Amino acid sequence: MYKHNHKKADYLGRRDFLKFSIAAAASAAIIGSANSETVPAKSASRPNVLVIMTDQQSADTMSCVIGSKYLSTPHMDSLAASGVRFSRAYSPNPLCTPMRTSMITGRYPHQTRVETNIWWNPEIESHLCTFPFMGKTFKDAGFETAYFGKWHIPMNPAKYKQVHGFDIMRVDNSESVNPQLVAQFIKQKHDRPFMAVASFVSPHEVCEWSRRQRIPGDQLGPVPLLDALPPMRTNSQPPTGEADIITYMRKSYHALPAFPVGNYTDYDWRRLIWGYYRLVERADAYVGTVLQALRDSGLENNTVIVFLSDHGECQGAHGWNQKTVFYDESVRVPFIISFKGAISPGTCDVLLNTGIDLLPTLCDFTGISVPCGLPGKSLKPHALGQVPAWSRNYIVSQNYFAQGVALEDKILKPRGRMVRSDRFKYCLYDHGDHRESIVDMAADPGEMTNLASDPQFKVALKEHRAYLKEYAETQKDRTALNMLSALPNNVVPVGM
Repeated sequence: MYKHNHKKADYLGRRDFLKFSIAAAASAAIIGSANSETVPAKSASRPNVLVIMTDQQSADTMSCVIGSKYLSTPHMDSLAASGVRFSRAYSPNPLCTPMRTSMITGRYPHQTRVETNIWWNPEIESHLCTFPFMGKTFKDAGFETAYFGKWHIPMNPAKYKQVHGFDIMRVDNSESVNPQLVAQFIKQKHDRPFMAVASFVSPHEVCEWSRRQRIPGDQLGPVPLLDALPPMRTNSQPPTGEADIITYMRKSYHALPAFPVGNYTDYDWRRLIWGYYRLVERADAYVGTVLQALRDSGLENNTVIVFLSDHGECQGAHGWNQKTVFYDESVRVPFIISFKGAISPGTCDVLLNTGIDLLPTLCDFTGISVPCGLPGKSLKPHALGQVPAWSRNYIVSQNYFAQGVALEDKILKPRGRMVRSDRFKYCLYDHGDHRESIVDMAADPGEMTNLASDPQFKVALKEHRAYLKEYAETQKDRTALNMLSALPNNVVPVGM
C-alpha cells in the first residue's frame, strides 16, 4: 500500500528511526506522569502540531497530482514532496459543519448528531459537550493551543472555551483568516509545544463564482477565451443506472438559486473550473505564508504538519457542483502528513476517514493518550512507512440532503451511507425504488456505471451490505441499520 517516490527502503533510516523512537518514548513517559491539570515542563522531544485546512478542495486539485498546465500549487506540492500523500482519504460527511464537528471530536456525524450545516442549536451544543475535543485533548497534555479561521462547528467558541480547549481563537464574522495571523503565532516565543489549526475558507468562494456573484476578497480577473479554459470533466454525465433518489435530488437542488447549474453550457462549466483552480491557488498562497513562518522560526523540523480539506467540489462531475454527494470529486479530499526528518516522502493508498482518523493520528505522533472510545485509527505507521498493527477492509461516509426543494408536490430529504473498500464503492439511501449503487472503482474511477443490478456483481453487493451492517452494529448507526432492513432479502450475515 505504501509507495515511495525514491528507490529507498520503506522504513526510516536507522539513525532517524532510533532518534524518533527515543523521542516518542520520552514523550510518552512525560505525558503519562502528568495529570490533566498539570502543564508538563518544556520538552523538545514532543513535536508541535500544525493542521492546515482548506474548504471545498477535491483530492486531486493540486499540481503535483494533475500537472501544472491549468493549476499551480507549489506550496501544497512541497508538503507532498516532503511527506506522505494519502490518495484515498474520504470525508466523514461531504459538508462543512458535519465534517468539521467530526474532525474536532473524532466521532462519526451520527454520533455527534451534526448531519447538516446547522447553527446555534442548544441541544446539539449540550450533546457536543460530552465529547473530548481536539483542543482540550492537547491542552490537557500541556500544549499551547490555537485555532485560526473558519470554525463552522455548532458551538459558540467564546462560551465553550473550556470544552473545545483552544486558548487562542481567531474566528471573525466572515469566517476567513489572514494567514499572517497564523504566521505571527508561529513566530512568537513558545515555552511549550503548540497545537494549531489554520482553517482557510478558500476555495469555498467557488459557490459565489458559480452564481456569478462577487466573490469574497480579491476578484479573479478576466476569464480567458474558451480554448484556454480547462476542459470539461470526462465524467460530466450522470452514471448509467444512477440511484433514482440521486437523479431526483439533482433536479431538486438545481431548482435552488444556490445551485444554478441546471442549464449550464460547456463554457459555463469550464469557466467554473477555471475559477475554482484560481481559488485553489489562493489557498495555496495562504499555505505558503504559514510554511514560510515555520521555516523562519526554525520550527519546520520539529512540527508535524497535516494538510487536508473538509470536502471537495464536484466541478461538473455527473452534472453537480458543490458537495454532499458521494461522488469522489465531492467526498475524497487531499490529506498529507509531513514531518521532516522522520517521514520519507511517498504516497499511500490506505483507506482513511478524515473525521475519525485525524485525532488518533495526532495523538500518536505526540505521545498523547487517545481519548477513550474513538472509532478511528492512527495513520502514523503508514506515514512512517511501517506495517501498522491494524488493518481495515473499508471506510464509511455519511450524507444528508437537507437543502432540496419540493418537486411534484413532495419534498424529500434523504440520507445515505457510502462504503468504500479497496476495489468498490457501495452507496445506500433511505429513499427511492432503486436505492443502491456499487461501482468498480478500479475499472471505472469516474463512477459512470452502477453495477447493483448486474448479476456478475451480486457477491460484491452482498459483501458490501455486510460491511455496512458490521459498521452500523459496531458504531450503533441506527439509520444505516434501518436502510439495510428496508432492502429485500435483508438478512445479511456479517462477514459474508
